[in-house]
Amino acid sequence: MSAQPNRRTAVTGIGVVAPNGLQTETYWKSVKEGLSVLDRITREGCGHLPLRVAGEVRGFDPTALIEETFLVQTDRFSHFAMAAASAALKDAGLSDAAADCPYSVGVVTAAGSGGGEFGQRELQKLWGQGSRFVGPYQSIAWFYAASTGQMSIRSGFKGPCGVVASDEAGGLDAVAHAARTVGRGTDVVVVGAAEAPLAPYSMVCQLGYPELSTEADPARAYRPFTSAACGFVPAEGGAVLVVEELDRARRRDADVRATVAGHAATFTGASRWDRSREGLAHAIRGALDEAGCAPQEIDVVFADALGVPEADRAEALALADALGPHGTRVPVTAPKTGIGRSYCGAPVLDIAAAVMAMEEGRIPPTPNVFDICHDIDLVTSTARPAELSTALVLSRGLMGSNAALVLRRDPGPDAR
Repeated sequence: MSAQPNRRTAVTGIGVVAPNGLQTETYWKSVKEGLSVLDRITREGCGHLPLRVAGEVRGFDPTALIEETFLVQTDRFSHFAMAAASAALKDAGLSDAAADCPYSVGVVTAAGSGGGEFGQRELQKLWGQGSRFVGPYQSIAWFYAASTGQMSIRSGFKGPCGVVASDEAGGLDAVAHAARTVGRGTDVVVVGAAEAPLAPYSMVCQLGYPELSTEADPARAYRPFTSAACGFVPAEGGAVLVVEELDRARRRDADVRATVAGHAATFTGASRWDRSREGLAHAIRGALDEAGCAPQEIDVVFADALGVPEADRAEALALADALGPHGTRVPVTAPKTGIGRSYCGAPVLDIAAAVMAMEEGRIPPTPNVFDICHDIDLVTSTARPAELSTALVLSRGLMGSNAALVLRRDPGPDAR
């Protein structure tokens, strides 16, 4: 089915499970205040590893949020996704969305690695006790597509479903995929990403990334765009959005929190950060073109902010390449420096923050970052009041994906 040009995509619901907040409102309050919750890793079995600092989701009780039927067959990353999806549907006023027409609601998620904690536990049973002790859900719980499947089954959604595997940038690509699904005729799509990469097995896998920070001081472990940049720290959690056809949302008097205006993606190769300058700039131009947006219309940029000097320099130059003189003047922020990068979940958390920043007219600061060494207007220390109508969200993956997404405030039913 081809896209219908008159079908536009609205964001009507947001759900968040993050290191700095288990609800959307708490997350935004922490982000707005520039709080950093990075800390020493406390997960069992991780104390001997060189990765010391991360953004842990603490106080999350899946048994209070998810039925036992789903808990026993899913990993922590799916628990986050299901909890965030429930919150997003409630925010959108669509908790019973499947009751009338289950085929009108789809699900799309992105995932970088899947269920490492569940997989490790079952493999330990296999090698320590034997195959008879391995649970039947080992075959599905670790799979990167598990969250999409379980979210759709749990809520009874039978519309188009999908999983995006495109590196950390998959969080933005999933939202674009959902928007295009809406454009082809689906009324509602539940979309997002959540990750749980802090199990020992998952952490050992990550140690192969040269971009990973092994700094032991939480205040110094993740400081992009500074001379002290030494890599990124990982995080748990993520966000889920409800997106739906704009006119439909207005007909049911939904709160249209933003519209998805444009997206583009490129690929420039694993850890080739010099080439990411060109690839990211191309993605930005493509997203602007799809949105019908001039560079000077961008009011705020939510940066990828990898924390690797070469990558940070490439991102700053990409903004200048794509936005021209406006690239050095537009306010830039990276709230993830206070919570870590939750891989595919990170850019969806940035979308959530961008939507709320536009709603409140306040650009959140970049925690732990002060001495900027690149020609960008990075917001630090405290939030900055501003009139915000259009936001640009950027993401890059360690394997070479680049993506850009343009969000706009709802212009109202009379604007065309």
